[in-house]
Amino acid sequence: MTGASPSSWDDGAANYDRMSAGLERRFMAPTRPWVCSRAVGDVLEVAAGTGANLEYYDADATLTLTDWSVGMLDQARAKAARLGRAVEFRQADAMALPFDDASFDTVVATFSMCGVPQVSGALDEAVRVLRPGGRLLLVDHVISTALPVRLLQRALESVTKHKGEYWTRRPL
Repeated sequence: MTGASPSSWDDGAANYDRMSAGLERRFMAPTRPWVCSRAVGDVLEVAAGTGANLEYYDADATLTLTDWSVGMLDQARAKAARLGRAVEFRQADAMALPFDDASFDTVVATFSMCGVPQVSGALDEAVRVLRPGGRLLLVDHVISTALPVRLLQRALESVTKHKGEYWTRRPL
C-alpha cells in the first residue's frame, strides 16, 4: 500500500506545473493538442490535475474536469479563468465517479492513470459514464522497452510510488 492520498497532491499543487515543466515540454505537450482535438460534445476529463489540457479543447466542447486533489483543481480553476473558459470542476476519485451512467460523449485521461491506484477500476468508471458510441481517449507513459529508460523509470518509481506515481506500468 502506498501513502498516496489527495493531500499528497495538494501539497505540491501550487508548484506542480513549474516542477514538471521539463517533462511537460519534452514528452507530454506534443500529445495534448492531438488528444483534445478528438474530444467532442460533453467531455469529462478524469484526474485532470492542474488543467494542462484546457487550452487544447475545442470551444464547442462542454467541459467537466475532475481530480481527487482540491489543490490541483484550484490550479485548474485559475488556468480556466485565465483562458476565459467555462468549466465545471468536481472533486472526484477516478475509481468512483459521481456521475450517472452514460453522461458524457467523451472521457479523457492524459498522463493521469499512472497516478491511479487501480487502473482497471478507473477505466471501468470511464466506460460506465460514456454514452453509447462515446470516445475514451487515453494517453499515458508506460514502462519502456529500452533498458536505459526502463532503469530510469524504476529509479524514479522507487522515489515517487509512496505518493502514488507509477512509472513502470504495462500498456493496457
